[in-house]
Amino acid sequence: MSKVSYYTAEGLKKLRDEVGQLKDIERPKASQAIAEARDKGDLSENAEYDAAKEAQGLLEMRISKLEETLANARLIDESQLDTSKALIHSTVKIKNQTNGAEMTYKLVAQSEADLKTGKISVDSPIGKGLLGKSVGEIAEIQVPNGIMKFDVVEITRE
Repeated sequence: MSKVSYYTAEGLKKLRDEVGQLKDIERPKASQAIAEARDKGDLSENAEYDAAKEAQGLLEMRISKLEETLANARLIDESQLDTSKALIHSTVKIKNQTNGAEMTYKLVAQSEADLKTGKISVDSPIGKGLLGKSVGEIAEIQVPNGIMKFDVVEITRE
């Protein structure tokens, strides 16, 4: 049973573009590399041929995995989401109770997560701890060295 993933329109387009790139550009390149290696003679001792076949196998596995993800992808209609609680595609501003540091994260699907741009997965410990919280609530998040407490300061949608 495959897991359903929820995407923004931007994330879904990116996923489709990657599948298209792999199928339309990378797949023909892999076939060409195999053909060139095959033309070099004895296949039993041809490391170049073996490497090209292995690369093709990895490429096909990646395409298959992305196609499965795409088949189970669902586009979220953000206008229908409850804005009073932290849900997927919410931007949540939190304040660490210990040191007072404030952070802002957007909760996204695992495949869209990118900490550099402030997007964290709803499957991550912080993401799980924030889901369902409202402004003013305290999110207690289990980390390796104990429990961290964060105040939910603001929840917005873009």
